[in-house]
Amino acid sequence: MTPAITLLKKKKVPFEVLQYSHDSNASSYGLEAADKLNLDANSVFKTLVVADDNNKLAVALVPVNTKLSEKKLAKALKVKKTAMASADAVIAATGYILGGVSPIGQKKRLPMVIDDSAKALNTLYVSAGKRGLEVALSPIDLAQITAAKFAAIATTQS
Repeated sequence: MTPAITLLKKKKVPFEVLQYSHDSNASSYGLEAADKLNLDANSVFKTLVVADDNNKLAVALVPVNTKLSEKKLAKALKVKKTAMASADAVIAATGYILGGVSPIGQKKRLPMVIDDSAKALNTLYVSAGKRGLEVALSPIDLAQITAAKFAAIATTQS
């Protein structure tokens, strides 16, 4: 049981847990999840933690087959710029290990932005807080439970 699953149960949010055998050699945790669970990569979202120019952390969720536009995220957060946070900062703030960072049930409540492509989905998939574990839920429920906002923050993979 992860903090994400515990919180979803506590808040009575409808969700489904999906499990797969994680390959430690996988180059992308998110694409591995989409592939092994036979899911559309547009509906599987990766959880990225960034630091702004004042070193404040925030969370961005984008489809696993896209990249985060740090410029668009900075605009959505109303800050000058953002950059990926250090692994230590991510672990300390979220309580999760890299590759298993869930947007749900993090240690600290961080500002969160979900790419607006999620609004077109009935169900999206995010990490359940452990490598090899995903949780399926509605984008609206995810936004409500995390106090996230939607904005166009993804850019195509190059």
